[in-house]
Order: sequence, then C-alpha cells, then structure tokens
Amino acid sequence: MDNKTLLDKLNSLSIEEKIGQLIQLTGDFFEGDMDTVVTGPLKKLGLSSSYNVYNTGSILNITNPEKIIRLQTDYLEKSVHKIPLLFMADIIYGYRTIFPIPIAQACSWNYEGIEHAASVAARECYEEGVHVTFSPMVDIVRDPRWGRVMESPGEDTLLAKKYAQSVVLGIQGRNLESTAVPANKIAACVKHFAAYGAPVAGREYNAVDMSEHALREYYLPGYQAAIEAGAKLVMTAFNTLNGIPATGNEWLNRDVLRQEMNFDGVLISDYAAIEELIMHGYAEDEASAARLALLAGVDVDMKTAIYANQLKNVISGNDHMLELLNEAVYRVLKLKNDLGLFEDPFRGLQEIVKLSTSSILSDEHKKAALSLAEESVVLLKNENVLLPLSKDTKVALMGPYAEENSTLGMWAIKGEETDTVNLKTGLLKHVDSAHLTVCRGAYMMPVHARENLGKYADKLAAETIDEEVLLQQAIQNANEADVIVLALGESIYQSGEGGSRTNLTLPEPQLKLLHELSLLGKKIVLIVYSGRPLILTDVAEKVDAIVQAWYPGTMGGEALANVLYGEVNPSGKLAMTFPRSVGQIPVYYNELNTGRPNLKENGSYRFASRYIDEVNEPLYPFGYGKSFTSFEYSLLAVSPKKMKTNESVDIRISVSNTGTYDGKETIQLYIRDKFASVARPVKELKDFKKVFLQSGETKIVEFSIDEDMLKFHGRGMEYKSEPGEFEVYIGSSSQEILLSFSFIFLPEDKHE
Repeated sequence: MDNKTLLDKLNSLSIEEKIGQLIQLTGDFFEGDMDTVVTGPLKKLGLSSSYNVYNTGSILNITNPEKIIRLQTDYLEKSVHKIPLLFMADIIYGYRTIFPIPIAQACSWNYEGIEHAASVAARECYEEGVHVTFSPMVDIVRDPRWGRVMESPGEDTLLAKKYAQSVVLGIQGRNLESTAVPANKIAACVKHFAAYGAPVAGREYNAVDMSEHALREYYLPGYQAAIEAGAKLVMTAFNTLNGIPATGNEWLNRDVLRQEMNFDGVLISDYAAIEELIMHGYAEDEASAARLALLAGVDVDMKTAIYANQLKNVISGNDHMLELLNEAVYRVLKLKNDLGLFEDPFRGLQEIVKLSTSSILSDEHKKAALSLAEESVVLLKNENVLLPLSKDTKVALMGPYAEENSTLGMWAIKGEETDTVNLKTGLLKHVDSAHLTVCRGAYMMPVHARENLGKYADKLAAETIDEEVLLQQAIQNANEADVIVLALGESIYQSGEGGSRTNLTLPEPQLKLLHELSLLGKKIVLIVYSGRPLILTDVAEKVDAIVQAWYPGTMGGEALANVLYGEVNPSGKLAMTFPRSVGQIPVYYNELNTGRPNLKENGSYRFASRYIDEVNEPLYPFGYGKSFTSFEYSLLAVSPKKMKTNESVDIRISVSNTGTYDGKETIQLYIRDKFASVARPVKELKDFKKVFLQSGETKIVEFSIDEDMLKFHGRGMEYKSEPGEFEVYIGSSSQEILLSFSFIFLPEDKHE
C-alpha cells in the first residue's frame, strides 16, 4: 500500500476507530459472545462497555498459529475498515529453540552468532504468526542486585551498541534500503527507554536519578544503535528519570527520541505504564494520564483502559491533540503496512499451517543454540589445570542443577523444559555411566524463602526428602569419585523481572553442601547457573575450578559438557563485573578516577577513595575469562604517534597461542583520555577482535583508532573530540593489560 492510500485509510477512520488502533489487548477479549466479553475481560480491565473490541489495533502474547488465524479471520469479518490486527509477544532470546540469556550472549563477544540467534528466533516467530517481538533490551546495568540483569547486554556501552545492532538486524533483516519487513523476519522493539537498568538500590521499577551527561554518554547509545539498525518500535520504561516517569516524559520521548535520535516508528508503553503515571504521582487521574502520554508521543497503550476510555474527551475541541492522535495512528498503520499485513493479514501463516512446514527446534536451530551456548560459558577459575576432565575420570555430579531442565531463564515463555538438554544428559554424551554418579545433594533454596517468589513458588519442585539424607548421599558419592562436578546456582525465579536481591550469594542449602564437600579433600568443579553476577568470593576459595554457565538455553547441558571434557575450549569473557561483596555495588570497570585515587604505592593511606574493610578491585573484572590454552601478545607497530583530523592511529600486534589447545582469544582495546573538559573514565572499551588460533599459531591483529573513538559529551552536552594525550591499553580483560602506549590527537586547526 503506497503512502497516499495509507493516509486515505487513516482519514477514513472515525475518532473511536483511530483510538482503537492505539489499544493493545489480550486474546481473551475476542473469545465467546459479546455479553461474555463485557462481563469478563472488558469489566476486569475497566474498559467502557461501549468499547468496540473490533477497533483494537494489536494483541499481546498470543502465539498459537491456529488461534491467530481464527482471531484475525473473525476480526476482519467484523471490522468495518478491515485493518488487520498486530500480534506482539515477549520473545526475548528464543521462541522454542532457546538461546542463552542475553547477558550470557554478551559474554560470547560473538556478534555474528548473536545476530544469527536473533534470526532463528525471528523465523520461529514468523512461522507461528507473531509479528512483533519486544526485543532487544539494551539497558546498561552496573548493579547485579537488579533482577533484569539477565536480559541485558551488561555494563559496557560498546557491547550494548553491538548487541542492539546485532539483535535488530537478526530479527528484522539487513535490508535497510526498504521499510518492508521480509518473510521469515518480524519487527523488533528496543526497550526500555530510557535508563531502566539503573534503578536506585537495584530495586525493580525504582526511580532512576542520573545526570544528563551520564545518560547521554553511557545509556542512550545502545538505543540509538538499535534505531540506526532499523528497529520498528521502542518501548517506554517503567521508571521515573530524574523525577519524571519515562512514559510521560515529553522531553525524553519527543525531543530526544523523535528529534535527536530520528526515530519515526511506533512508541509503545510497557505493560500498564500509562496507568502507572497516576501511581507515580505525575498524573492526577486517568484523563491526565492519557493526555500526558499522548503529549509524550506514546502511540500504543499496552493493556490498560486509559486511551480507550479517555482519549476521545482529551482530544475533543483540541486541534493539537487531534494532530498528535493522527500522527500516532499513522505510525501504527505504517508498521502494519511495513509488515505487509494489508496485502496478507496472515503473513503466509495459512500456507505454513496448511503445509505443516516448520523449522521450529530443527537440527539447524539447535546447532546454533549449542554453538552460542558454548561461546557464552565463562571459565572463571581453573587451578592446577583441573579442566578439561579426562573421560576415564570418575565423576560425582551433584547439586540442584545436576538433572534440572529448568535452565532457560524466566523470559523463555515458549521454551519447553522437555526440549532441554540438562547437565547429566550432556555428560553422558562423553562418559560411560559407570564413570558418573548423580545425586541432588541439596535443595535449590530454603523452603522458608519461597514465599518471596510469590506465584512462582509453586513452580519449584516439592521438597520431600530430608536435607540430611541428600547431603549424606552426596558425601558418599563424592568419596567414591575422583572429581566432584557441583552444579549450583540461583533459581530462575530468583532473577528476571521482579527478581531484585540484596543477598547475591548462592542459596543457603547449596552453600552448606559446598562447605561439607570442601572438607573431603576432593577436586571440585563448580558450575554456576545464574541470571546475574553472584558473590563468589568465599566460594572460590573452596573449589578448584569455576564455570559460569548463566542460563544456557535448550542445548545448555551439552554445551557445558563439551567444555568440561575439552571438546570446546572456553572463550567467554565477562560482559559484567563480578563484585567481591555487595558493599562494592555498583561496581564497573570504566569508573572516574576521583581526585584521590587509591594508588598502590600509597599502601593503606586512609584519605584515598577506598574501603577500609575490602579492596576496591572486583573478584572478576569486566572482560575477564580464562582459557585452556595461553596467549602471548607483542606490539609490532603504531603509526602515527600524532593523529590529526581525518587520520587514524593504526596498530599491529602479534598474538600467539603458546599453549597446547586450539582456542579463541578476545583481544580488547581500551582508551583513556588523560585530560579533558569533563572528567573521563580510567579506561573505556573502544574495540575488540575475537580470533581463533591453533596451538602454536601466530596471527597479526590490526586495530585502527579514529576521531570518533575519542568523542564524548562535553559540558554543554555537545558530542565532540578534544585535542590531547590518549593512553591505549590492549589486553585480555579490563585489568589484564598486556600492551600499552600513548599518542597525541592534534586537530589541524590546533597548533603545537
């Protein structure tokens, strides 16, 4: 449909029909006769009984293809203007083929693999009739107390930008010359705008209070990258930002998002966020909430009655508000047009169902999930080269995750535990059952702590065996084994949305099991399942090896087993810092230096920026991750040492695999601006290269530093570079710097 026809369609709608296009409901509003709908979902949501559900623009979280065909068919039959429904769903990191959670994916530093994972999810969604997914989430997070760490790309701006771009391109495709979304692809929605990952005290939905400089410098670039990659939608955040709720923030959504970031797609509220403007104390009543949200540019009201009940009165007699309504409806219609829904309201779904063709959980898709899971694993410790294990080693596998299939994370809403390869199954692909004993050893978490999980408490397995019996069985198995593989972690319901925690250690029953096993003198490999960095300081002293598994997805058990037995050399690097204690939080690598830095040469000097009861450094820093092999770096050339505008500093280094295993190394390049008009971080990741090296192989790796890599937001929020001296650090993590040098940036209009 061309743009003129689209505008004609818009102009043919009544006010009520226009408002309907901005409403998102769930499928139950279209089930049964009208009397049932009025007394059921309409009444529950508070929608007026006069509301015509067949004006509604979109449906939330219906993923059954037969049901989608039925709903769309019924809707079009009863709709006056035959504008198809949009079907949107929370498919965050896989539809049925579940990939590692996003924070794990970011640890792979493999953005081609991340893009491919997103394309697999998009294809499975397309085949099930989903048009829009609420992904990627690109909220920077520096506080592991926050439950939604699991959905984030971590703490670094560069990684967030690359993650945002990769996921959007995977979901929507690379055809940026056209606004049309091709077959096998769907529309991406980047979220949550903005700064949702920085709530005060790490508490879900809490206020965000930060400077505009920090917002622009660190938090906004991830969203910008998604928009530049073509994201069709943006979702507002639940939080207030410097006192104003994001969903009603006109400056944020119109001035910054629409004008500065050039976003012309659909802005959708998060679940009930428009209604929550009242609870924030920002809107006086529902009419005020509707007015403020529309003024702020919110196009779609997800799952509330605010727009449906209030917009008509808000718009009445107000030409400006009517203009804003028309703009919002146009954006929704354009999205439907870009998806090809006016030509085929089912996007090929009828033919897919008729032919029973499906790629869902195909061998190809599971292979992709396995590969990304293998690269997402981070080896945190490997004392005395305990790993990889020999296949004739007698292993005692134990812990709540030994045979647990619930390793998909909280937001795998279509993932099935029955499809999941657990750790025991993975290990048995490598060793004979005679070399493997398996027991649980401990509860996942204390029974008394389950009440904090609310409705999710019922999803945990019933604990019917005495804890002491579990422990004694574990000790017996351990005594008969050469190595203990201990699979511990937080429950998937202890992380994710609404899963903020103040105590980030392993649950009490698991800590008890670990302590008792550590007294036996056996070698222990700890596998940690979690949706966030946990506090492993005391734990690390009691084990010989630590493998951070995260929630690794459908193929997780096989991926972990491949690492444990050396078929895969771990190459994951942390996308988020692991603190030593909760008291260090928030902790991140690119901090400012302060006027009194804690210099090593000053020893325990009191009046420095330090703790008196703990070191400043984290347990495991950003960018950290061990390998079964070793790598050696040497600097070959840097040219020039003085850089002018439109020039670059070109770097050539030699990287050698000096160990006995083939492996991948991620070479990380950090820059420090030594002096600027605003204080700058001690270092910032500006580039990286992930290379594969066979044992004994050497490769030349090249980097190029250009002026864009030196830019930052100055005092007046202008984005610019400044002349001066810059230090460059190259290494295997943010703390393990193996090479360094400095150069001068001297723009042509400056004189020495």
